[in-house]
Amino acid sequence: MKKNDQDISLPEKDFEDKQNFYSENYKTTNVNILLNRVRLDKKKSFRKKFLISFCLLSIIIALTGYFII
Repeated sequence: MKKNDQDISLPEKDFEDKQNFYSENYKTTNVNILLNRVRLDKKKSFRKKFLISFCLLSIIIALTGYFII
């Protein structure tokens, strides 16, 4: 049986303090941000590879055309 003068809010306050303690110590990173970064990096590397390949192919075609004609 509970006494009327007992403070019931103490365990709740203690629980909230523990939650704040745990949430402040651990930093989390949003997975969607990481996935978007990976997608953007892949896109950049593909564009770079495409541009380099296009330039090399253009140079080879130009040199071949110059020496044949």
